[in-house]
Amino acid sequence: MDSPALDPPAAPASALTCFLVEDSRVIRENLTATLEEMVGASVIGYAEDEGAAVHWLQHEPAPCDLMIIDIFLKNGTGLVVLAQAKRLQPRLKLVVLTNYATPDIRQRCQSLGADRVFDKSAEIEELLTYCNTVIQQVQNKQ
Repeated sequence: MDSPALDPPAAPASALTCFLVEDSRVIRENLTATLEEMVGASVIGYAEDEGAAVHWLQHEPAPCDLMIIDIFLKNGTGLVVLAQAKRLQPRLKLVVLTNYATPDIRQRCQSLGADRVFDKSAEIEELLTYCNTVIQQVQNKQ
């Protein structure tokens, strides 16, 4: 059964709002802390599985700037989330953060609409640099 998308307590306005699709509580908490501390991002919510993530995409009245998606989830796959996110919210920046960032997976994710693909174990600094780039793009649109 799909778990519902869960929202953390309201955070102060930030230059970058993010939604996480990650089934590991430890990774989710560490990633949230890293994004908030290192780039000043605000994680506005998360989903642990495909169904909850797609539900959020279909029903969220105020979309965020960036969705960070893991590929392997408890139920479903981040690949479906990625394709649905591109279809339902085409202006949303989409990042895949996975332990399986092989050349084939990177190409497949990009063909489904990922703006970037990062390896969880080796490319966190690159993810943070990308987040800063997205912040600049968001600020330039305001």
